[in-house]
Amino acid sequence: MLKYRTGLKDMPSYDVVERDWQIKVNANECNMNLPPMVEDRLMGRLSRVAFNRYPNEEYDALREQIADNHKLQKENVLLGSGSSEIIEKLFYCFGGTKAKKIVYPEPSFSMYRIYAKAAQATGIPVALEEDFSLDIEKFVNTVNEEKAALAVICNPNNPTGTGYSVSDIEYIADNIHGNCALLIDEAYIEFYGRTAVGLLSSHPNLIVARTFSKAYGLASARVGYMLASTAIVTMIEKAYMPYHMNVLSLATADIVYQMRHEYVPRIQMMIAERKRMSAELGKLPGVTVYPSETNFVLIRYAKAAKLNEYLESKGIGVRCFGDAPGLKNCLRISMGLREENDQWLDAIRQFVEGRA
Repeated sequence: MLKYRTGLKDMPSYDVVERDWQIKVNANECNMNLPPMVEDRLMGRLSRVAFNRYPNEEYDALREQIADNHKLQKENVLLGSGSSEIIEKLFYCFGGTKAKKIVYPEPSFSMYRIYAKAAQATGIPVALEEDFSLDIEKFVNTVNEEKAALAVICNPNNPTGTGYSVSDIEYIADNIHGNCALLIDEAYIEFYGRTAVGLLSSHPNLIVARTFSKAYGLASARVGYMLASTAIVTMIEKAYMPYHMNVLSLATADIVYQMRHEYVPRIQMMIAERKRMSAELGKLPGVTVYPSETNFVLIRYAKAAKLNEYLESKGIGVRCFGDAPGLKNCLRISMGLREENDQWLDAIRQFVEGRA
């Protein structure tokens, strides 16, 4: 009999099963591909890729570009296969035993719990309030009482959409004990704009993680980055294998980052659609819409499971959370194209108003 690692059988899995949806708004993706000008420049760039060489040059070029934009050094930047891989490595590096505690809000990104278990650390969820706000004092006290090695805040938070102020982040950074690293997961920051990056210089234990998957629509390329002190980057880098990023993803992200101004109208459109859909959903009887600073909205409805089944029958994929902690009867809906949004909104309206 094969002898697998202890605990592997009991590891939870992240559900990535998909269907051929007519309207796919269940994964917080961007429903638009590359802007035409970006695609044109990218095709030219990929034609010059040296496939026979390891991607050292492309890796450093992207690091330098990101560092320059944030007025940092390239040694303050670490790249990964999406911010998810970076977060997984951080949990690994600050975990290792049950005595190592990792504190995070709940509900939040579901992988935090899984990464803590994979890192053989003890995950300590701090329940959000009924309105999905975070009790800052409770969070700080939990970190200090548990003597946590790592604390994590997703800002804006997935799946609730809640945004936390920079002053709240700074308060947490100032008041947790000095042996705890603080990770701010800014996967949706382009839709919010209130970043913690400006706190890095005064808070050496602070880490900021970002992704190209959401605002820049590079979910398939798997590119993310981490900003932190040189000391933290040097240590976390030890958890990566050599040449862990492929040249195609690096070259693509480099072009996209150079041309990120091309994405501003798209980001503004998604924000406008989120506001429009939130307002329309809020008019429906029995539907609670939570404030969002992201590219999605979270709603609560007593018949959420039945509504989800109805949407599935129409070929519309949204995220149903079932009985997940704090998310019972909740659905998360990403912003698609305007016409897609009108279609799923009409389907929800028909169901809620008893016309389905």
